[in-house]
Amino acid sequence: MGPVPGTVRLRVGDGAMANSSPATWESAVVWLRNQPDRRQLVLDAYYDDPLLTAAQRYHASDEWREIAALLRGRTGKALDIGAGRGIASYALTREGFAVTALEPDPSAIVGSAAIRALAAEAALPIDVVEELSERLPFADGEFDVVFARAVLHHTSDLDRACAEMFRVLRRGGLFVAVREHVISSENDLQAFLDDHPLHHLYGGEHAFLLDRYLGALRNAGFAPVEVLSPLQSPINLFPYTRDTLREAVVERASQKLLPRTFWRMALGSDRVFAALLSLASRFDNRPGRLYSFIAHKAA
Repeated sequence: MGPVPGTVRLRVGDGAMANSSPATWESAVVWLRNQPDRRQLVLDAYYDDPLLTAAQRYHASDEWREIAALLRGRTGKALDIGAGRGIASYALTREGFAVTALEPDPSAIVGSAAIRALAAEAALPIDVVEELSERLPFADGEFDVVFARAVLHHTSDLDRACAEMFRVLRRGGLFVAVREHVISSENDLQAFLDDHPLHHLYGGEHAFLLDRYLGALRNAGFAPVEVLSPLQSPINLFPYTRDTLREAVVERASQKLLPRTFWRMALGSDRVFAALLSLASRFDNRPGRLYSFIAHKAA
């Protein structure tokens, strides 16, 4: 759930570290955690310690509840691609899956060593493998579920990564890719990168056109591929939940027209608020907005 590991160059500016020497993803996260004014971002991204507490908070989040609903009724072996610190591996294991966490970064803070420590502290049997998503060291059809949180937009070869995920998934299995950045045109990419709260630290972010993701998934063999749009699911609302987003809308509307009590009453119904979000999604062209994909492998 971070960038492809390796040496990256930090860009000076926007409060980033005041040097341009090569740095790792780990050092960027450590720097971020040491910024008092970025504390909420650290919490929202589950980069805080203790790691077990962060993993428990993720497992209790609206995002994970929606993911768990997608997985309901499925059992067996799950592969967590780009597992990062292991919060999704933890959640998958708590849901009863036999989990393999794929994470190429050996870091004790943001990588495989962190996952091993989390598994040991939580007494959970998470198998950790250090490898990239483009070359999965597993047999064909080995997993019942493949899960990837904010991974596809970091891949160096999107088509190959999707093909590998399809290959290791059993027939009738499910691939869930959540929180992928989408742009409307290639011209939007730089605007997204400039606005991203972490890209200036390590230069590792990216985003694709929606059709680029769908093409890679379908060319790999997945069918059907379901799409969750940015405002359709709590999975994509980061850093908001539905309730905090509703409160933000109420606050914004009350600053322009009619008092806060009116808007709280008007938007208090979940059905009304869902309809408003559905309408707003038709006009949502934010560079880097989040989409999620539920891709099936035919039985």
